[in-house]
Amino acid sequence: MAVDLGKLNEPQRDAAGHGGGPLLVLAGAGSGKTRVITYRIAHLLAGGIPPEAICAVTFTNKAAEEMRERVASLVRDAKIARALTIGTFHALGLHILRSERKALGMPRGFTIYDQSDQMGALREAMRSVKDMSRDGERRFDVKAILTRISLAKNAFVAPDEYEGNPADDYDSITAQVYPKYQEMLRSCAAFDFDDLIVEPARLFERDAEVGRRWSERFRFVMVDEFQDTNAAQLRMVRHLVADHGNLCVVGDDDQSIYSWRGADPTNILRFAELFPGAKIVKLEQNYRSTKTILAAANTVIANNKQRHGKQLWSHLGDGEIITHAVAATPEDEAKWVAAEIHQLKKDGRGWADIAVMYRSNIQAKIIEEELRTASIPYVMYGGQQFFERKEVKDLLAYMRVAVNPRDELALRRIINYPARGIGATTVDRLVTAAHGRHATLWDALRGVITGTGTLPGMDNILPLDDADEAKPVNVVDVGDLRGAARNGIIELVHVVSELAGAIADGVDLVTATRTLIEDIKLYDDLRHAAGSMAAAQRRIDNVEGLLGALQRFTEKGRGKEELAEYLRMLSLENTKDDKEDTSDRVVLTTLHGAKGLEFPVCFMVGLEEELLPHARTLQPQATDVTTAGGIDVDHATDISEERRLCYVGITRAQRKLYLTRACTRVSRGRTVPRTPSRFLLEIPDELLEVRDIASEQRAKVPRDEVASFFANFAFDD
Repeated sequence: MAVDLGKLNEPQRDAAGHGGGPLLVLAGAGSGKTRVITYRIAHLLAGGIPPEAICAVTFTNKAAEEMRERVASLVRDAKIARALTIGTFHALGLHILRSERKALGMPRGFTIYDQSDQMGALREAMRSVKDMSRDGERRFDVKAILTRISLAKNAFVAPDEYEGNPADDYDSITAQVYPKYQEMLRSCAAFDFDDLIVEPARLFERDAEVGRRWSERFRFVMVDEFQDTNAAQLRMVRHLVADHGNLCVVGDDDQSIYSWRGADPTNILRFAELFPGAKIVKLEQNYRSTKTILAAANTVIANNKQRHGKQLWSHLGDGEIITHAVAATPEDEAKWVAAEIHQLKKDGRGWADIAVMYRSNIQAKIIEEELRTASIPYVMYGGQQFFERKEVKDLLAYMRVAVNPRDELALRRIINYPARGIGATTVDRLVTAAHGRHATLWDALRGVITGTGTLPGMDNILPLDDADEAKPVNVVDVGDLRGAARNGIIELVHVVSELAGAIADGVDLVTATRTLIEDIKLYDDLRHAAGSMAAAQRRIDNVEGLLGALQRFTEKGRGKEELAEYLRMLSLENTKDDKEDTSDRVVLTTLHGAKGLEFPVCFMVGLEEELLPHARTLQPQATDVTTAGGIDVDHATDISEERRLCYVGITRAQRKLYLTRACTRVSRGRTVPRTPSRFLLEIPDELLEVRDIASEQRAKVPRDEVASFFANFAFDD
């Protein structure tokens, strides 16, 4: 079915109708980039390209789902849309690893470790380092070490190649634990998020036949938000298009704000060099913001030199002037923002029309307090995701062990939860015995109960999702273990065996999981541990929410074969996306978290030097910047990235923009003067109205006092 490209503007049409070869679509903020990608996919389908030959890669599950829905609407065929490969880089990497597991030498039942799993594995690796006691472990920020490992992986620095800076304590400990961390992943048949990108790329380079197979499979590859790609993602993409060069990337170098987590803006800046013969199309018409807002954004970003030149424009009118509000203190700034939001509400705006954005989360506390005081409903983006909540992860860990006994991290999580008398000393003893035999922790648990008689489900313990490859369990002799620890192990093996047996027998998954919850008395434990009945009920509701998700899983006709895959995919999901909140509440978010969003009214607070741009970028000599494979691992960025962050914030606003700042802030117990952000000073004066909050407050006091005074008197007619 033909697709009408006439609904697109000329540059959009040029991009959507492009034939073969590399294409870079420079999509300015609000210029309709998703529209271009979906029309391009529909155009290829209409031209006879089979859906199986098209691959589109995004950075979020939400973006992938939206893309698929739009394509289905354009081609009027949901079945064709489902046949397309559309997903995140990590989902694509998982798909490749699952398909090529034999070439990788991995079992089908491998596990994906999310960040909290990675932290647990890293802590265990740190404990195994010589002279690294638990006290020593606490001296180091585990996240900082994990960041170094992540950046090293994405720079293709292998564990035995990592050197870093020998004079830096963090680099030194990373060099020791990185190999042990990777060994632990492999012994548990696990991959972390970085492996999902790096391992397919390594496989393509190691096995030319595998690389050729995937390049031939995907004849047209599209990548969204290309400015956010890192070195490993670029390497994967280059392999996927090696045989045909049919690559279309969409992105905006002016919105590259994630270098601190490995994104490399030079990927988009050097696209024509990386992919010779590339066509470049610029999308500069903005459908979101007024001319005044765009003029401010264009002026600020123009001060960055290393960029593809773009000038956003709009058919929308000039709109309202930008308000620059100056407060004496952060408290006054927050009170004024709350008062202005109330006025906007009176003027007809909905709460959800309004967003308050800030550079750092620490700025949010005082804003929250003032919104609560003013009875303004709000939601904060960036909260804990549903599947990251402890009670949900605990229950999922039981299920992970039931389908994959090698998942040692999940087993460690539940081995003494709820408490069953298996202390840290016992766990260390079990681990030592298991590793001494090159066996698993589960083998050690089996060894403890040898001779105690057969437990229900023990004869067919833990059927893997690849039962054809299951091997006899290696029973480990742990020695004489008595008392509470032994009883606790018997109890644990029993409940997990029951769950595994139920799954193997095809028992309804929700029923089997509810039985587990009752067996381990999970709800009793949640009630006991919570500070109040309300808090306990929230946690119980979270568990019930997981059961609801499992119910939906089973209603789709999926069984035990798909369960392991489902559990893996949960590691990639942000299932409860806080950005999908549809209630009428003001949104609070960091500038990083605001990317991809838009609101009729936006407040950017704290437009001051050392906040935006951040202090780390102004004093790089004071930061702890070291390298992993040549990549900075500190979260500090340069001024140009801070300017891009400011540009992202400005371009979130559709109709009205407020830029606020304080003249003083308290730092380390003393009040210090604050300087306006250089980015604020770059905006032409004619685009701004300046409001002196202190003067407005002083002007209001006499009127209020007079009104209060006369209210005490009654006058006769």
